Amino acid sequence: MMFSAVESRRLYRQVADQMRGLIERGELAPGSRLPAERELAQKLGVSRPTVREALIVLEVEGFIDIRMGSGIYVTARKAPAADVPPEDFEGPFELLRARAVVECAIAEEAARLARPEHIEVLDDNLARMAAALEDRREALAIDREFHVIVSSIIANQTLNRFVGSIHDMRMTPYFEKLASYFENTDTWRAAMEEHRVIRDAIAAGDPAAARAAMRAHLDQSQLRLSASFGEEPSDSTTPAAWRRAGSSQ
Repeated sequence: MMFSAVESRRLYRQVADQMRGLIERGELAPGSRLPAERELAQKLGVSRPTVREALIVLEVEGFIDIRMGSGIYVTARKAPAADVPPEDFEGPFELLRARAVVECAIAEEAARLARPEHIEVLDDNLARMAAALEDRREALAIDREFHVIVSSIIANQTLNRFVGSIHDMRMTPYFEKLASYFENTDTWRAAMEEHRVIRDAIAAGDPAAARAAMRAHLDQSQLRLSASFGEEPSDSTTPAAWRRAGSSQ
C-alpha cells in the first residue's frame, strides 16, 4: 500500500492560492466579477466556509473587493498588505469547532462549581455588555471576558489561557475584515442574550442546560459568520478562467 504525503497547509489557503494564481496570470482581469460563493464552492469541491475564508485572505491581500449586496470583484491591486495571516493560521470556522468542543465542556463543569460570587461577576459583565453594543471594540473585549469568566469558575489556569488565546485571535486584521461584514449592534445584542441564557443555566446549577446554551451560542456565532454576502448570481455566466479551474477538480 502506498501512502501519499498529507498536505499540511490549510485548505482555505490552498483555495486562496488557486484564486490568486488566476488573478496574477491575468485570467481574471481587474473589475471582473467572480462567481458567487455557492458556485465557487461547487467548482472547487470545497465547502462554502472554506471559500469564505479564502475570499477574506484575498481581500486582506488586496486582490479582491467584496461588495455586500453586489458581488466579489477583482481589484487593481495596490501595495501588498502586511496583515496576511501566517500559513498555519486557523480560519474562523476551525476556531469555532474547537470552541464548541472545549467551551461546551467548560460551561457544563462551571454549572457544577459556580458560587454566588461567580454569578455576580457574570451579571456585571452582562450589564457592561448591554452598554457597549454600539462599540464593536468594547463589545468584543467584554465578549472575550465573559468566556474567560465562565472558564475561571473551574479555577484551571490552562483552560483560562486557552480560552483567552483563542479569543485573542479574533483581534487580528483577518478576523476584523470578516467580522466587519457581519457584526453590528443587532448581532452583539443577540450574542449578549445568548450569554444571558448561559449565565442562567450556570446560576441554576444545571450542567446539561449550560452545555446546551453554550453550544447554541457557538452555533449561532457560526451562522452569523455564514450569512450571505448578498451576491448570489442573477445569471449563470462564469468567467472562462473559472470554467477551466473548475474542470480540474
